[in-house]
Amino acid sequence: MRELTYNEAAVEAVAEEMRHDPKIFYMSTDAIGPLLKEFGAERVRSTPITEAAFTGIAIGAAGCGFRPIADWRQVTFCFVAMDQIVNQAAKIHYMFGGQVTFPILFRAAVGGGGLVAAQHSQSPYSMFMNVAGLKMFLPSTPYDMKGLIKTAIRDNNPVISFESSRLMTRKGPVPEDDYTIPLGKADIKREGSDVTVVALAWLVHEALAAAEQLAQEGISVEVVDPRTLVPLDQQAIRGSVQKTGRLVIADEAGPTAGFSAEVAAVVTEDPATFARLKAPVKRVCALQVPIPYSPVLENHVFPDRKRIVDGIREVLQERRPADAA
Repeated sequence: MRELTYNEAAVEAVAEEMRHDPKIFYMSTDAIGPLLKEFGAERVRSTPITEAAFTGIAIGAAGCGFRPIADWRQVTFCFVAMDQIVNQAAKIHYMFGGQVTFPILFRAAVGGGGLVAAQHSQSPYSMFMNVAGLKMFLPSTPYDMKGLIKTAIRDNNPVISFESSRLMTRKGPVPEDDYTIPLGKADIKREGSDVTVVALAWLVHEALAAAEQLAQEGISVEVVDPRTLVPLDQQAIRGSVQKTGRLVIADEAGPTAGFSAEVAAVVTEDPATFARLKAPVKRVCALQVPIPYSPVLENHVFPDRKRIVDGIREVLQERRPADAA
């Protein structure tokens, strides 16, 4: 099977959907060359550096029957458009009693690894998880990227594609056939029996490397990739933890009120899953600090394979207090 990079898979998904639907158009402060060449400046708009404006344009166009794609490039830049995203895009469908749909795909790169310091290395997806009316995903492979992008473009209300900066040039197999991946469906990237690791984006690959390392010691690690943040596949996460009895959550964002906290709640609030836990839940997250520019300091802030391995060893050694007594 042919291979595409993570970013190429996203661009191909957009191009295929634009060929099929003339109502789709693309806006970004840095128009993508292949799209501009194929579809022209009418459908691929290079905008001024004013995310608030073109986010608002996308919302208005969606309400008039178009299917816009608004590419913020870095997630940092969407903060100047928070009113448009939170108070308009996420809510108008409901405020109109469902009579009008707002099919918009927002794209934004998240995370570190590029030595772009505090403002451009953020992973604030948990902020958006708390906004009713928004769906969102964060893929770990080119295959998942393409399938989720196509699903999001076809959705009749706003979806945010968060995309890992670290994975943009990473290659993987992508079928040439048309396919989609449903939102809200996790993927078991590796089956195991001793401990579950729930990880996002590039940390899926770090978790797989950790699992491979620990397999040499006879430790069986299951790696669950939620893929979609909202809606979250709670059933897949609980099912895995019920099987293994232990949970490690790897997240590039900080621990406070974040994705990792939500996954921990999904597990511990369910009586059937909680009853199967053999050890406390372990979170392996970024430190709750602004991301440094220094490579040494940046590497210290973000979790990696070693920290995931350490977290797995910790939950394998621990027992729940009631069991220990």
